[in-house]
This record gives sequence, C-alpha cells and structure tokens, in this order.
Amino acid sequence: MKRHLTNAVCGALDYASYPVGMLLTAPIVLHRLGAAEYGLWMITTAIISAGGIIAAGFCDANIQRVAHLRCTGDSQRIAETVRSILAVNLALGAAMAVLTWTAAPWIAPKIAVAPFMPLRECLIAIRVASAAILLRAFETAGVSTLRAFEEYRITVQISTATRVFTLATAAILALLGQRTVSILLATAAFLLLGAWMQFQQMRRFVGPVPLWPKFSCGETRLLLGVGFFAWLQALGVVIFGQADRILLGISLGAVVVAPYALCVQFAQPIFGLTASGLHFLFPYLSAHTEERSRDQFRRTVVQAFVCNLLLVIIGAALLLMTGERLIRLWAGPAVAHSASGILAPIVAGSALMGLGVTGTYAMQALGLFRTLACISLAGHTVMLLAMLFLLHHEGLRGLALSRLGYGVVALIVYLPLLAMRMGKAQESAPAAACELQEGWKL
Repeated sequence: MKRHLTNAVCGALDYASYPVGMLLTAPIVLHRLGAAEYGLWMITTAIISAGGIIAAGFCDANIQRVAHLRCTGDSQRIAETVRSILAVNLALGAAMAVLTWTAAPWIAPKIAVAPFMPLRECLIAIRVASAAILLRAFETAGVSTLRAFEEYRITVQISTATRVFTLATAAILALLGQRTVSILLATAAFLLLGAWMQFQQMRRFVGPVPLWPKFSCGETRLLLGVGFFAWLQALGVVIFGQADRILLGISLGAVVVAPYALCVQFAQPIFGLTASGLHFLFPYLSAHTEERSRDQFRRTVVQAFVCNLLLVIIGAALLLMTGERLIRLWAGPAVAHSASGILAPIVAGSALMGLGVTGTYAMQALGLFRTLACISLAGHTVMLLAMLFLLHHEGLRGLALSRLGYGVVALIVYLPLLAMRMGKAQESAPAAACELQEGWKL
C-alpha cells in the first residue's frame, strides 16, 4: 500500500511540475523578450511535445508487456522488449525529426510575421526543436520501462529535475537577454542529460545485458500489433487536442479564444492529475492479471474507481468554487466575465474524462488497446461534430457544452469491464479479455 501511495504522489508530482514551473517562468520570458519571442518559444515547445507524443505512442504497449514479463520472471524477453521499444521509438522519433526539419522552411515564414522576428531565428528554432523530438522519444522509452517495474520515484525525480533546470535556465537566459534559440539549445541539452540518466536507471532493472536498439522479431511484432491502437489514440489526442481552439478562432475571432483556453487550462488538471496519480494501476494490474481471477480483478478495479471518484469530485468542487476568482486574478475582470458562463460545462467535461481513468488503465492492462482506440476516436468524433453544431447555434457556450460529449463517451470504457462479470468467477482476467476482444471483432 505504501508503495502504491508513493507511486501515486510521484505521478501527480510528475504532471504538476511542468505547469507550475511554466506559471513561474512564463511571465519572466514574456516580460524580458516580448510577446513574439514568447510565442515562438511556445510554438517550438508544442512541436517538441506533439512530436514526442507521436514518436512514443507505443510505450503503453511496452509498459503492459514488460510488467507481464516481470511477473513471469522472463528477463531475457524483457531485454528483447526493451531493445525493441528503443528501436521503435528512435525510428519514429527520427521520422518526426526529419519531417519537422524538412518542413521548417515552410513553417518559419508563417511564424515570422511579427516585427523584430527574424526568419532565420524561426528556422533555427524549429530545427533545434526537431532534434529535441528524437531525444524525447529516447527518454520516453526509458521512462515507460521504469514504470513497468513500478519504479515511479526514480523516473519522476529525474524528469522533474530536468524540467526544473530547463525552466530555470530559460528564465536566466531571458534575464540575460538571450533569445529563443538559446533557450531551446539549453532545453535540448537537459533533454539529452535526462534521457541518459533514465537509460542508466533502466539498466539497473533490466540487468547486465546489451541494450542497443534492435528490432527483435517476436517482441517487435507484439509491440506493434498491440501498440498500434495506443499510437492511434495518441495521434488522435494530438490532432483533436487543438481543434476546438482553431474552430473557435476561425468562427468568432482570436479574442474569444482567451477565456475558453483559460477555462480549459484550469479544468485540465482534474483529468491530468487523476490520470497521473493513478497511473501506477496500469503496470500493477498488468503484472497481476495472470494470477487473478475475474472476480478478484473486478474488485481491484472497483476499489480503484472509488479513489478515482473521490479525486474527481474534490478537484471539480474546488475549481467550481475558486475557478472564476483564479481567472480574474490571472487574466483580469473582462476575461473572467466571459469565462463565467462556460467554466461549469468545461469542468464537468474534464470531470467525466477523469472518471474514465480507472477503466482506461484496466483495459490497457488487459491488452484491449484496440477497443480503447475505437472509444477514444469515437469520443473525439462526437466532440468534433458537437462542436460544429453547437458552435454554430450557441456560440462560445455551445463549444463548452460540446466537451461534455467527449466526457460521456469516455465512460464507455466501463461497458467491456462490466461484461467481465458474466461467466465463471474463477476464470482469469486475461481469458475474459480475450473473450471480450473476440466479441468486439464480431
């Protein structure tokens, strides 16, 4: 129990470290370098984040596979899986880096429209970001392997320290008058250091075996076969994650985006902190599915859901009570007034998404990545269609209400888990998952 609590706290800390650091760093960079340089920093940071997510989309399959092999004691196949995920991540990371590097001459002129924003600086910044994507892909392979061993404290210490030093260096460089390219070069250097440290820690658990990236035929096939759907889900998150703000900006103008974006930013931690805090469930359930009956697995999931429910209720209640006041302090009374009518549905949508966390990790532990991908893509499709309809008829409030649709669809993850209650109670959870998977095929 103590280990699970430690992992939960570490997961929440891992999520919170970056946004809290950004809250402290962003005003310094914005004040010292100006809005154009700050915007370039945000754009290139988003490129690194999006590229890294796409390149590391198979890491959930790695967690599930390594956690399962760890339970069986098959150290040789663990090493093969780790070499395979390193090869997959580096291949995808290199592809994303080359794509971004090649597209940089086309992207840079679109960004360099503000006064005193040299085109060459934008081009160099984007290309530094493209190299950082490859480093992020390598780092994530190590992080996912350590999490499969349920070792959150080590990996979170490294990632949190890396973020803190990165953001502190960004603030110092801004105070010294250095521009975005210098900040990005420092970011890449800390990413390299963090990736190397994660790799060294990973070697402690995998054992004294060569860990050069290698496409091991059997393990790579398993990772790609199961992980493709997790990767597809990650790709959908990257693509649809910005669709609401883009549609809003095109339909009603950039000024209207500010209150909506702030409400989303304040509500996101309801889901994000819950998902990060309960992430330890994924490797824990993955490692114990073979030895647990269907009934035991269900009881574990129910207990986790109760904790999930409490976290969401507390987070949503606090935000509904203080959210408008926080937005007023952060952005002023005008933005707070516009946000007052849309905060509640956005918070409710994030809360519904947060309630789906336990079901998502349980299904991932059972290897039901395809089902999850279908549910996720269906949710994003429903959200997009609702956006188009409600934005046209209700304006800004309609867009906020559309987020409820995605939250409701996210709860569908519990339907396959409820179906596991049928049949023999002593049947293993993986066997029940296989039955469910066959049912979804039909």
